[in-house]
Amino acid sequence: MNKVFLIGNLTRDPELTETGSGVSVCHFSIAVNRSYTSQDGERQTDFFNCTAWRGLADTVAKYVKKGSKVAVSGSVQIRTYEDNQGQRRTAVDVICQDVEFLTTRNAENGDYYDAPSTAPERSNPPARKKPALESFDDDGDIPF
Repeated sequence: MNKVFLIGNLTRDPELTETGSGVSVCHFSIAVNRSYTSQDGERQTDFFNCTAWRGLADTVAKYVKKGSKVAVSGSVQIRTYEDNQGQRRTAVDVICQDVEFLTTRNAENGDYYDAPSTAPERSNPPARKKPALESFDDDGDIPF
């Protein structure tokens, strides 16, 4: 089984292009922090090249930018190629099947910001006006 799940931040704005047959393809990369630190106390980061196709490519290009936090699920693809000097190189890409946006968009000015890690405090609802009660004066006998 070839399945990968990553959460990280885009290192650059996504690049949306089309193939010769008109299929949308979006390339972006994400930085993913490792869960441990090195001996000198620094957190290590891995960088992954990601590719999204068709409708997902259009959506990613439209809604995220450099710094946006995303969750990516997909598969790993390893390819080899020859560089300009004739050296054989290997590249590892994540082919995205799903991308979730973890950075919310501020509706007022269109800026993106990270969602808070805890639920926001709820404000108290406005005080409701209590209905006025009419006085009831009954000097009659109570039947119990």
